[in-house]
Amino acid sequence: MSTPSATDEFTIRPTTLADMAAVDALLARTYPKLLKADYPPSVLVTALPIISRARPELITSGTYYVVEDRDVILGAGGWTRDRANPGLGHIRHVVTDDRALRRGIGRALMQHCFDVARAAGITWMECWATRTAVTFYEAVGFQTVRPIDVTLQGGIVFPSIRMLRPLVDPPS
Repeated sequence: MSTPSATDEFTIRPTTLADMAAVDALLARTYPKLLKADYPPSVLVTALPIISRARPELITSGTYYVVEDRDVILGAGGWTRDRANPGLGHIRHVVTDDRALRRGIGRALMQHCFDVARAAGITWMECWATRTAVTFYEAVGFQTVRPIDVTLQGGIVFPSIRMLRPLVDPPS
């Protein structure tokens, strides 16, 4: 479990079950607004009820975090280690409050994830980005690998983009 860290504006700390309702509300309020421009209603109507819910196994993982400004949660997200490849980590369920975009919340959260993951021996980070988030992930060092279809519960397919980012510098 990592300890809280503070940027100039934000506090980033691991989540607890006490954060479940706040993260759930943030996802439910923000995802429909942000994803609307990049996905047809036929995809959103089936996928949003699934992806707009906080996941207890992430909330209690020790590597899922909230970003707070004066005790108001403005972002959430984290990472998990790959089960088959111990050097690979996966970015998980990232969200930034749509009313607080472009304040550095997502970037601070990603840097925190990268730092903690690197200290845990992770050398590569992977994410399955929404179409909406590709530009953001590129800005924090990810490169597009290819489009993928993520199968959600109930066989619902959600179009995404597989992206990778090294966490260590290549040898000179």
